[in-house]
Amino acid sequence: MNIHPEKQYLDLLSLLLEKGSERIDRTGVGTKAVFGHTMRFDLSEGFPVFTTKRVYWKTAFKEMLWMLSGGHNIRELVEQNVHIWSDWPYKKFIDAQPDGSPDKSITMEAFEQRVLADDAFAQKWGDLGPVYGKQWRRWKTEDGQEIDQISQVIDLLKHNPSSRRIIFDGWNVGELDQMALPPCHKHYQFYVDPNTNKLSGGMVQRSCDSYLGLAFNIANLAFITTLLAEQTGYEVGEIVWFGMDVHLYMNHIEQAKKQLTREPKAFPTLVIKRKPDSLFDYTIDDFELEGYDPHPAIPAPVAV
Repeated sequence: MNIHPEKQYLDLLSLLLEKGSERIDRTGVGTKAVFGHTMRFDLSEGFPVFTTKRVYWKTAFKEMLWMLSGGHNIRELVEQNVHIWSDWPYKKFIDAQPDGSPDKSITMEAFEQRVLADDAFAQKWGDLGPVYGKQWRRWKTEDGQEIDQISQVIDLLKHNPSSRRIIFDGWNVGELDQMALPPCHKHYQFYVDPNTNKLSGGMVQRSCDSYLGLAFNIANLAFITTLLAEQTGYEVGEIVWFGMDVHLYMNHIEQAKKQLTREPKAFPTLVIKRKPDSLFDYTIDDFELEGYDPHPAIPAPVAV
């Protein structure tokens, strides 16, 4: 009997609940954590969007496409009804307001509307600093030039697929203090098997919110690997996820227990409706997930 690949994720939740060490973290919420964990998924066996709770895959894909574009302002996400990055600039704005100011009690929705409506406000308060996309597409060198790491990856896949340097990274030590949040999924590497012509992708995640974030991280690793394969002429192979500080927030424990009562369903199939000329020209309308029939969502708060 074949074991469903999503069982790896459920086993991780069980491990965290049963053996995770309780730690105080920068958010003050607290976690149960383990150090070092690996999962791998064969993309020929289905696209790994977890099924034991609904994953809002379009939100995940929009985030990845935004990163690939080099984006670093929430305005581009809010325009697409994506709010997963808004907590950080919203908190920064509220904290900057003096006591008694009407803006001290502005709602998140009103904050986002100002980001959409006011260019100057968006530039000042919607910007996240040199986060993922900025590092991936415009890593600044000492002499003021910029390196497009994603384009370099594409070039290596096309012209030197046996290279062990098919890598892009977001952990720019010199700019970490300027980022709203240092990169969690920090290092990506790709591997072409000459015997099968398959492209596999690996990702190292320094910090992993196992309940809320990890489903997005796995889906997006599969997504970027699939897009690179299509653009460079390979079949899809595996994705391999390496988690370092892997944790479950204390206010996610009951949700995780509920998810563990559910049986995984068949993974869906990613359908790419259009192949543009460039990796950077896809839109969310180019994708569909066929056969995605998950269990209902289980909401949980974000630790900021």
